[in-house]
Amino acid sequence: MNINLSELSLAELHDLIANVQQALIAKQKQERKHIIAQMQQLADSIGVTIMIQEAGKPASKTPVPAKYRNPRNPSQTWSGRGMKPRWLVALLDEGLDIQDCLI
Repeated sequence: MNINLSELSLAELHDLIANVQQALIAKQKQERKHIIAQMQQLADSIGVTIMIQEAGKPASKTPVPAKYRNPRNPSQTWSGRGMKPRWLVALLDEGLDIQDCLI
């Protein structure tokens, strides 16, 4: 297939792009189904169960409950995971004990 793109109007180029994107998505879905079927067949042949999760759809994560609260601003909380928030670092620098912020 040989298309002379310089002869197409803007509208025709936009339509071409849209059609190509749709065709690409359809082809990717088709290829994905084919590969998943092959993986399932291989797994079944050795008695293994596989779980497949679609990309872009992360597993649901339950939020971690807050463990610490800013005594000066109760709306500021921290779960105790990751870096300490600035408000907590400032309080600790002032000499406050982290135990004083426990919920």
